[in-house]
Amino acid sequence: MSVMTSNSYNTLSTLTAGGKSYRYHSLQAFEQNSGLDISRLPYSLKILLENLLRREDGVVVKREDIEAVARWDASAEPDKELQFMPARILLQDFTGVPAVADLAAMRSALARLGGSPSHINPMQPADLIIDHSVQVDLYGTTGALWGNSSIEFERNHERYQFLRWGQSAFRNFSVVPPATGICHQVNLEYLSQVAMVAKTGEEDWVFPDTLVGTDSHTTMINGLGVVGWGVGGIEAEAAMLGQPCSMLIPQVVGFRLTGALAPGATATDLVLTVTQMLRKKGVVGKFVEFFGPGAASLNIADRATIGNMAPEYGATIGVFPVDGQTTEYLRLTGRGNIVPLVEAYYQQQRLWHDVNQPDPSYSDILELDLAQIEPSLAGPMRPMDRVNLKEVRGSFRKQLITLRSHDAARVDKETMSRWLGEGGAPVTVAPELMEHPDKSLGALGHCVPVRQPDGTAYNLCHGSVVIAAITSCTNTSNPSVMIGAGLLARNAVRRGLQVRPWVKTSLAPGSKVVTDYLAAAGLTPYLEALRFHLVGYGCTTCIGNSGPLAEHIAGAIVKGDLAVAAVLSGNRNFEGRINSHVRANYLASPPLVVAYALAGNVNIDLTLDAIGTDPNGDPVYLKDIWPNEQEVAQLVQSCVHAESFARNYADVFQGDEQWMALQVPTGELYQWQEGSSYIKEPPFFADLSREPQPVQDVKEARVLALLGDSITTDHISPAGSIAKDSPAGRYLISLGIQPKEFNSYGARRGNHEVMVRGTFANTRIRNQLVPGVEGGVTRCFIGNGKGNGQMSIFDAAEKYRAAGVPLIVIAGKEYGTGSSRDWAAKGTKLLGVRAVIAESFERIHRSNLVGMGVLPLQFLPGENPATLRLDGTESFDLEGLSEVAPGQQLQVNYRKGDGAAGAFTVQVRIDTTNELDYYRHGGILPFVLRQFLK
Repeated sequence: MSVMTSNSYNTLSTLTAGGKSYRYHSLQAFEQNSGLDISRLPYSLKILLENLLRREDGVVVKREDIEAVARWDASAEPDKELQFMPARILLQDFTGVPAVADLAAMRSALARLGGSPSHINPMQPADLIIDHSVQVDLYGTTGALWGNSSIEFERNHERYQFLRWGQSAFRNFSVVPPATGICHQVNLEYLSQVAMVAKTGEEDWVFPDTLVGTDSHTTMINGLGVVGWGVGGIEAEAAMLGQPCSMLIPQVVGFRLTGALAPGATATDLVLTVTQMLRKKGVVGKFVEFFGPGAASLNIADRATIGNMAPEYGATIGVFPVDGQTTEYLRLTGRGNIVPLVEAYYQQQRLWHDVNQPDPSYSDILELDLAQIEPSLAGPMRPMDRVNLKEVRGSFRKQLITLRSHDAARVDKETMSRWLGEGGAPVTVAPELMEHPDKSLGALGHCVPVRQPDGTAYNLCHGSVVIAAITSCTNTSNPSVMIGAGLLARNAVRRGLQVRPWVKTSLAPGSKVVTDYLAAAGLTPYLEALRFHLVGYGCTTCIGNSGPLAEHIAGAIVKGDLAVAAVLSGNRNFEGRINSHVRANYLASPPLVVAYALAGNVNIDLTLDAIGTDPNGDPVYLKDIWPNEQEVAQLVQSCVHAESFARNYADVFQGDEQWMALQVPTGELYQWQEGSSYIKEPPFFADLSREPQPVQDVKEARVLALLGDSITTDHISPAGSIAKDSPAGRYLISLGIQPKEFNSYGARRGNHEVMVRGTFANTRIRNQLVPGVEGGVTRCFIGNGKGNGQMSIFDAAEKYRAAGVPLIVIAGKEYGTGSSRDWAAKGTKLLGVRAVIAESFERIHRSNLVGMGVLPLQFLPGENPATLRLDGTESFDLEGLSEVAPGQQLQVNYRKGDGAAGAFTVQVRIDTTNELDYYRHGGILPFVLRQFLK
């Protein structure tokens, strides 16, 4: 940590804790010396204030920046920029590989320009956790863990060699090997120190742990009282290289919690309710702080679950202040040695939360009584679409009608209304094992007969649960819900129940501690009896690595055009994400995942219908096997120990024999392999000049895609499996790679040739230039101007590139929602897109677009493509781009095919002066690289 020269408010102080002395900048001294009352400043803003006091240099951080935070107006619209420098960086491997590749490419470029490559190193501590690459290929067997791990290493051998090179070549950079855990759970359970210590000269300094991460769910650490959030890989790379994160001082929304959870309600049910409330409120770009007696009573595991889903409710962070729950968790997880310093520092800084203190001032306040929380799921397409357990059947039926509208139109309205409202007679036998109760509804009750290789026969139908996954750090970090799942499994096995044969089951926890305490509680045999065997320690199904469905299942789905379901304990369920064959995805607590695996269908009501029958033929209901709260609490108390955390994290950076056996390249410059299909030198620094050229205006641009609302980064960024007939598939085949060796887009993020071909290639994206068609296709307006026939977006972009035609994308509301995938912006850039015009942007993706030199433009309120009568066949001009300023309005001129001309005004969504610098340099990384040349 570098020491800044300014100390305008004389805040430099000394703290003694545990017999040691530490230097720090005192918030109390600031209050006294500035005359500004910060006693009711929100916790998160006090963290930002300390960050500025510690880094005041009169250039990047000025006195007026500090006072702007201290004088924060809760009701004001954000308009003041600040430069935040996180204490550390967190990466996962899907975003980490391209980040390391960019750093390696910067070294190569710096060497070509006559600079010193060794100057390119992370200036802040950076930890990369490999958690995104394991896939559920094998399941339901005791050998699934080792088998999936072996396949993972076969697929990712070259990527892992590259990461091991990076670990040795770069200073301040650590890698947590595969089969260890999920990055956010490892961060919560081990990496975070809450109070960071860094040495400058002979002095130890203490300051709050803060971070940015290349995964949007970095906010999970907010549950521990640590301020951190997700950014794109591009912005994270810049932070690693010493560039501050430019941001506007945000509004802070307070969320007051009261009461306690009722029996039967879980932290998952709570977070889905919070997500629904905050998404409805609208908190994009805002901080959210949880407070009140209900918040104080929640343990860190429950708080972390709520913090984890901040991206789903749209907030930048969802934080709980540091208090006694924080230090209790640190002791539980084997970090008791740092508790004295955490207590001393946060109490001295008046950052320690005390329920008896006056509440902070907030921009707005929401309230929730925890006693009102009901068992819930979210789906079938978005995490903010919470449904009570008793309403899941109805939500699926509405989705089915949407998907099969032609079939639904053949059912008379009275019958349809009764089917949607009443739900029909109680179900005692799974629909797959009887004459379908909805047979009278025609195709809505359609079934496909299936006979498995072992002779088992049943009918697959709409609503059949084909994936049931206990997955994701969101829930596997919470011992209560994990032990609850184990107890429900035990109770089900004791009643003679079995998981339905068409369900693909998996258990993929976020750390090895989970399997320790499940074994200690004696619950592992019961989970395995229901085929919930351990398949890996990684994200798996939550990020779309659910693996292939059995051929007889996939074949039946395709044959019958069935709308089947997945139930998972994850945080994302966007369309097309979990598995390409699955049309309805529900997020649920781990116990409910097990319950739906037993039931086998979401087109039933688990609050009324039997979940199965016991060997005597008697119906068994969910309430009969639901875990007892007292037993859950008792097992958590007796089976979750500090010793387990200490043991499992003792050699966290070492890895297993497969990791240690990798042959690692050496040298400060990476030797790019021309024939590699996984790691290629990124093209972003090719022919880079020492000084940026003026931004050129956009003339006669064409629309590559005209998109609707809620286009996610899953739609934009290449993700999931690579189809053999896709542009990326054809490219790999041209290299002699067979489809079985394609691996996933995520695994090939280090190869821009694959990634650009997969951008906008999602099978569920709907481009209005090709109405009625799903998938990454468009029309190309070269030549006659009327639009050539349907072709892939990549092929069209190549035609436009050859003709020298610039491109734009037009979209609706919430463009870029979802994971912070840097390739959603990188791919857009490489396709030749100069600007994206949308009704609104999600925070991270907007920042990523700027970071790649793509101009985000926003329609004015009340305007959109429909109101402006734009159909995507027009050509567009954007002028004056070399002179744009943050937040200014810009005129867009267009010309239709018949020669008619028009214009409309948009807002430039470059929000800060730093972002303007990045845009003028063609992106944040060229900007940073040029700084190293000065």
